[in-house]
Amino acid sequence: MALQMDAIRALAERVAASHHLEVVDLEFGGAGKSRALRVFVEKDAGERKRLAELVAAGEVQDVPRGVPAELLSGVTHEDCAAFARDFGTQLDVEDAVPGSEYTLEVSSPGLERRLSRPDEFERFRGSLVKVKTFTPVNNSRVWTGRLIGFADGVLKIDVAAVKQKGNAKKAAVAETIEIELKNLEKANLVVEI
Repeated sequence: MALQMDAIRALAERVAASHHLEVVDLEFGGAGKSRALRVFVEKDAGERKRLAELVAAGEVQDVPRGVPAELLSGVTHEDCAAFARDFGTQLDVEDAVPGSEYTLEVSSPGLERRLSRPDEFERFRGSLVKVKTFTPVNNSRVWTGRLIGFADGVLKIDVAAVKQKGNAKKAAVAETIEIELKNLEKANLVVEI
């Protein structure tokens, strides 16, 4: 029986919604007794807004300096534990992961989270990102810069915002580059401190 990641994602999203969480990403890897299902969750939009309001009001003190509240997932250890308990039970009831030996890991996506969906590129407009493309753009496959726009499946990145490295340093003749979403191999936020 093959692993059905779409069905597992749908199940994870149903359970996450009941906890005011969103599923950011899922990974399954390993073999035999070393198999692991990793689920990355964050607070849903309503809870993120509430967290931002609490930070603005000074009611949340442990926010790292210089990190906008919107970039914080607000996920606590208790959130992850409650989600893991309920999701693990559902996985077992529906026998969604064939075989009895695997580890379920639940965590926040972190400050340098992966970006992949169009709504994430909209949400994190203005943030520093590091992207890797399948085919070179201006003779480089790796770029770091400020995400200044996303429309019609194209990312617009201000590469003048940071000092480029490697091939990007030589290729950075323009202040902005445009990368089609279908050419994007990987994209992550970059922490600004």
